[in-house]
Amino acid sequence: MGKLFLLYLDMDDNDNDGVYCCAKCKTHLSQAGEIISKSFQGYTGKAWLFNRVVNIFQGESENRNMTTGIHKVADIYCSNCKLNVGWKYIKTYENSQKYKEGKYILEKRLVCELK
Repeated sequence: MGKLFLLYLDMDDNDNDGVYCCAKCKTHLSQAGEIISKSFQGYTGKAWLFNRVVNIFQGESENRNMTTGIHKVADIYCSNCKLNVGWKYIKTYENSQKYKEGKYILEKRLVCELK
């Protein structure tokens, strides 16, 4: 097994107020400027929709019945500690939900914010 390389995100960028990290190991996952919406519900409570997430790996995709219909999603895990931190929208079947495709959900209870 090779050495794990992690991307560290810059908190000094003017467009970003902070960095979101894995709650378990503090590995950087995304920046505040990547948030699309804070109006989502995850398995553990509130969740946020992000445009870009790093230092994760993706599980197998599957169709799930969610609040807004059936979506093809894949769970995402922290690359460092393997904690399930949310999911990625792979495909949506309703036109009104297409904006979610390729985007990520991070669950509030599973991440922390560094400012």
